[in-house]
Amino acid sequence: MREHLSHVRRLGRLAPLLTLGLLAGCERAVLNPAGDIALQQRNLIYISTGLMLLIIVPVIVLIVLFAWRYRAGNRKATYDPKFDHSTGLELVIWSVPLLIIICLGALTWSNTHLLDPFRRLDRIGPGKPADAAEAPMVVQVVAMDWKWLFIYPRENIATVNELVLPVDREVRFDITSTNMMNTFYAPTLAGMIYAMPGMQSQLHAVLNRPGDYEGFSGNYSGAGFSDMRFRLRGVSPAQYDQWVRQAQDTGTALTTESYLALEKPTERHPVTYFSSTPHGLFDRVVNRCVAPGTTCIADQMRHHGAAQAARPGERGPHGEAHAPAPSARTAPVTGHGPSN
Repeated sequence: MREHLSHVRRLGRLAPLLTLGLLAGCERAVLNPAGDIALQQRNLIYISTGLMLLIIVPVIVLIVLFAWRYRAGNRKATYDPKFDHSTGLELVIWSVPLLIIICLGALTWSNTHLLDPFRRLDRIGPGKPADAAEAPMVVQVVAMDWKWLFIYPRENIATVNELVLPVDREVRFDITSTNMMNTFYAPTLAGMIYAMPGMQSQLHAVLNRPGDYEGFSGNYSGAGFSDMRFRLRGVSPAQYDQWVRQAQDTGTALTTESYLALEKPTERHPVTYFSSTPHGLFDRVVNRCVAPGTTCIADQMRHHGAAQAARPGERGPHGEAHAPAPSARTAPVTGHGPSN
């Protein structure tokens, strides 16, 4: 029994050292960003945490202080059982948290607009304004079961589970899903954006530091969800051009038939390169009409809208007038819009 207690005491002494060792070797991607959007989001976390600590720390200190000062054994502490109100105390209790809430609200509101994922970047890094005349690089992201397909429309290549980006280049991600709702998330690059079937979302971001990073889905989507990860690589522009040529030389053509085969559920899918892609593939994925003979969602909506417009006097089951045909501005998908 004594030997057992001795071992427990030794482990107790070593526990703090082991904890410090683990923390020293731990590198959190969220707190060590390689992209400017993730950097601004991290700074927002720091500022928000600091503002909240302005309340949390004094409250914890005062709890300990009051418990010690007004303990039963302290005869010097003032005992006033009839105390029920203090204007000064009420002013401090309500005004300080209110001011902090106002600051947090203003900070959240302004950063919500500044970090809007649909908004083009104002800068590509601290002190590096973005060139508004230069169009962002486009990467089309398709979340599958359980892998990621990245289509580079301008380079006419595609990859599975590997995303390569040139550093200091603004990138626009067009994001959708084939079947299940997922989230496109590379913590060191930017925040989490949902990928939903039949819909297209968007994210503008930039990677400022070369290196190998990881991305994944943060939304449970079935059996292979745990391994639904992709490799994110930041490279120089020259290395990016070399990588594009490598994909074009070593990859196979992504045809409609091979895409439909790729769309079937697989787990731990290896990195795969495609040397070419069908024109308008991403738009057809969004509109759920990749398979031959399938009617696109946008065409269905146009047909339905035209049919309703042809019967302007007809009313619905509750007496409401039918809406006019949806325009390109109001349609929830952009299947027949221009493809960059």
